[in-house]
Amino acid sequence: MKKLTFILLAAAAISSCNSSTKSTSTADSTSVAIDSAASGFVSLLKDSAMSNWHVYGKGKVGAAWKLKDSVLHLDASKKADWQTLGGGDIVTNDEYENFDLKVEWKISRAGNSGIMFYVHEDTTKYKYAWNTGPETQVADNKENEDGKLIKHRAGDLYDLISISKEVVKPAGEWNKTEVIANNGKLEILVNDQKVLSTTMWDDNWNKLVAGSKFKEWPGFGTFKKGCIALQDHGADVWFRNVEIKKL
Repeated sequence: MKKLTFILLAAAAISSCNSSTKSTSTADSTSVAIDSAASGFVSLLKDSAMSNWHVYGKGKVGAAWKLKDSVLHLDASKKADWQTLGGGDIVTNDEYENFDLKVEWKISRAGNSGIMFYVHEDTTKYKYAWNTGPETQVADNKENEDGKLIKHRAGDLYDLISISKEVVKPAGEWNKTEVIANNGKLEILVNDQKVLSTTMWDDNWNKLVAGSKFKEWPGFGTFKKGCIALQDHGADVWFRNVEIKKL
């Protein structure tokens, strides 16, 4: 009788353990799904047709921009003036006001590019995307001429503010830039480290713009809603995991 009781108790314990394990596994799976959905980030490189993008002031994305295996590459082997034949700056179809933007990028040797935001698309007044929207720089600091200039180095808010510390990896290696813009408060992170924080559209911001090359374009840095742009500066550049969340 004691032996039978022991067997029954053991079976009950095993059953309870299995049930607990299954319950925990299901809960973990559900938690992951909820966390993913709750993040709110939307991929901007979701299909090979580049349906979220177009060339600034023009139509569909040109052949020099190649999306393969979720990596976007600007093949700058053929030039068109200082930019790329079949390239050009590409901008999102949608405009964003308050957002959290994440982009991974790598640049070619001596290369130069940029990530712009609050781009106002009006080619009757502004020939290029960078005439309207601030840019966080993408560059080879070692061999590109801009890498020698203050406020022009990778991660900098181009010609406006330098990043607070050097955390950018060299040409050919992947970097991560995050731009958080929320009600005028701007933060930039590079490789998960906060390197820049400022306030847009106040008196200090206006002074920064007035002391920069962008003073030539009235309206630069004043738009509070606009497109995200990836720059064609005539150099090979790669982007991946481009995603954005509205705040």
